[in-house]
Amino acid sequence: MSEAAQELVEAQEAPPLALTESASLINMIERVALNPNAGIDTLERLLAMKERIEAREAEKSFNAALAAMATELPEIEERGSIKNNAGQVQSTYALWEDIQEVIKPILHRFGFSLRFRSGIHDDGRPTVTGVLSHVDGHTDQTTLVLPIDSSGSKNNVQGLGSSTSYGQRYTAKLLLNLTSRGADDDGRSAGLGQAAQRFIADINACDGVDELRAWKAAHYDGAAKLLPPTELARVIELYNNRIRKARERAGQKAASE
Repeated sequence: MSEAAQELVEAQEAPPLALTESASLINMIERVALNPNAGIDTLERLLAMKERIEAREAEKSFNAALAAMATELPEIEERGSIKNNAGQVQSTYALWEDIQEVIKPILHRFGFSLRFRSGIHDDGRPTVTGVLSHVDGHTDQTTLVLPIDSSGSKNNVQGLGSSTSYGQRYTAKLLLNLTSRGADDDGRSAGLGQAAQRFIADINACDGVDELRAWKAAHYDGAAKLLPPTELARVIELYNNRIRKARERAGQKAASE
């Protein structure tokens, strides 16, 4: 038997490639659509099922890519500072331009894009929504409601610009679990209000990645609405540091088993 003939026989005998759940459903939809006796209700139910399956597959792909990317996102140096009236540095933070320089190539490599929407809350305060999208179709987003920054004798336009930059910085840090050098690793709550102290205590009480994610799902929106920006920043920094350390522990445990 010639080599070409042998390849043809092997190809015919080889088992067919397994279809994905979505592809199998597409085949079923095509058969139903060609059946003159099929009702429109049946076709609509199959199309709705296809959308749900595709959304589930896109979310799984998003989560897998986000987990892989997390190992390559470094801590970012805090070159920005907030000073009191005496010119003394009260706290430091990572500049937005520094964050962008670090994350842009990494986002691209893992198939992500990050964009922002600005708006106005019901009470008149500006909002910034960070939107993290993956090439396979799933999207995650988070919104901050912000006061207008009036520090340093800024006018309203300058204050709005400063608040928008703040919102971009912290929605990005929350969506990507970014940490920066100089962050409050221990969650020390000196000087914070009671609400911020309660959020910090709750985060510190979480054990592992799943509990931290559950805290974020249940309480982050409330914290974003309730806390002033400086206190919310402390809570976000603590959450990001705790979940990074929890992932590191989980990875070390898996490697030792």
